[in-house]
Amino acid sequence: MAESSPVINLAITGASGAQYALRLLQCLVAGGCRVNVMVSRAAQVVIATETEFRLPGSPPAMAEALAEYAGAKAGQVQVFGREDWFSPPASGSGEKAPLVICPCSTGTLSALATGASNNLIERAGDVALKERRPLILVLRESPYSEVHLENMLKLTRMGAVIMPASPGFYHKPQSLDDLVDFMVARILDHLGLPQALVPRWGEKQS
Repeated sequence: MAESSPVINLAITGASGAQYALRLLQCLVAGGCRVNVMVSRAAQVVIATETEFRLPGSPPAMAEALAEYAGAKAGQVQVFGREDWFSPPASGSGEKAPLVICPCSTGTLSALATGASNNLIERAGDVALKERRPLILVLRESPYSEVHLENMLKLTRMGAVIMPASPGFYHKPQSLDDLVDFMVARILDHLGLPQALVPRWGEKQS
């Protein structure tokens, strides 16, 4: 992949909604982005529970499987382990890339709100906040407790975008894939990346 290709950091945690992450990865790859992927242990369990996709345990094997799933070119998808402190997302002096945590568990939300950096995903979020880089958190929980709401408010004030996985219906979805695409389209919009998944408000639907 060309070094000039956009770089996106994508973290997948153990909240329900693995389909959002996998579809987002496909779209980022199709859009020519280089994607640095981080997957929590809980996310591996959720992916196996919610989808037919089986993710290997080691980062190299995981990268190969995700690249094949998304139709990526060589080197377009990289996977970093939970304690890979020398990876680009772990430092402010690494590649200046947006971070999307999709789906984002409320445990990860809490860790980010309190500055914890106990694993690479939490550290990557901490880096995004301190470096004022785009940070999109795709929460998937219902209902929210007062703690969740306080953490969301705190992170919003720090500059993060809280984007609950709450797909709309005004595009008249015909399938679960349409609902997934709605959220993925919103994420791509916030990343400033082109998307043709869902017409923007006011555009005609083809």
